[in-house]
Amino acid sequence: LGGIEKMSKSKNNVVEPREFIGKFGADTARLFTMFAGPPDQSAAWSDSGAAGCFRYLSRVWAFGVKHTAVVRAAGSDFGAIDDEAKTLRREVHGLLRQVSHDYDRLQYNTVASGAMKLLNALEDFSNDGSPASNAALREGLSVLLRVLYPACPHITQGLWQALGFAGSLIDAPWPPVDEAALVQDEIELVLQVNGKTRGAIRVAAGADKATIEAAASATPEVAKFSNGKAV
Repeated sequence: LGGIEKMSKSKNNVVEPREFIGKFGADTARLFTMFAGPPDQSAAWSDSGAAGCFRYLSRVWAFGVKHTAVVRAAGSDFGAIDDEAKTLRREVHGLLRQVSHDYDRLQYNTVASGAMKLLNALEDFSNDGSPASNAALREGLSVLLRVLYPACPHITQGLWQALGFAGSLIDAPWPPVDEAALVQDEIELVLQVNGKTRGAIRVAAGADKATIEAAASATPEVAKFSNGKAV
């Protein structure tokens, strides 16, 4: 009320950590403090924002519990991997690379948002139950827990043990980025005619200019708006 100002005893506007931790838990307090903004800048305290972090950690816990049996039984062989699992691994390792960079530069708010995107990718994954898909799910969860551990050591350690990963998280090595997982077989290119977007095409990642131009020219959208001219 009355605008944003610094917490101060004299202004009676201090958030009591013990009460907050008693309601939401220490992990939520730590995660929200990281997520609120860069550590070298001021940030407005928000109970609703903290509650959002609590809901996120509840989703992490629920997802881990739901997939405990699959993860405990999964191996690490990606041999016969399908497109869905390839997409998951590409997202996981892309986000891991971003989060690792953000940790190095102490950009904790984007670390937290990267962890949230990791969970979204895992929740969107349609596991077909194959060994390769189960391995991709197991890998994704192990990366998520290690990324979150510095901020949320209690929930991540509990899930790490429940999911059957070896040892303690404090001794677990930081996950390496698998550059091979980031390679795309196909890429999507937006089509423009006279500066206006006219659809998109998917081509092989290594396609040359002539192949791309031929594929673009063959689309109904380009044919309609280019009046037969080369594009």
